[in-house]
Amino acid sequence: MEINLINEALKFMMLGMGVVFTFLVIMIVLLKIQGNIIPKLFPENKENPVPKKPMSNKGSTNNAAKVAAITAAVQHHNNSKG
Repeated sequence: MEINLINEALKFMMLGMGVVFTFLVIMIVLLKIQGNIIPKLFPENKENPVPKKPMSNKGSTNNAAKVAAITAAVQHHNNSKG
């Protein structure tokens, strides 16, 4: 009886692993097909790239205050851990 249960368990294990493997293979094939189709339907527009705005130094004092506040909060948290 033990051998019969072990055989049944092995059959179910192989069936489950086969189903998962088959699903993963199908998913990989579909994703590769999708990867080939989408660029053809929606090509990237490289003719008119969006110009990047230069960063200004107007907020540097505000950033310094934020960095100082964050640093103080982290130090306080680390000191209060005990």
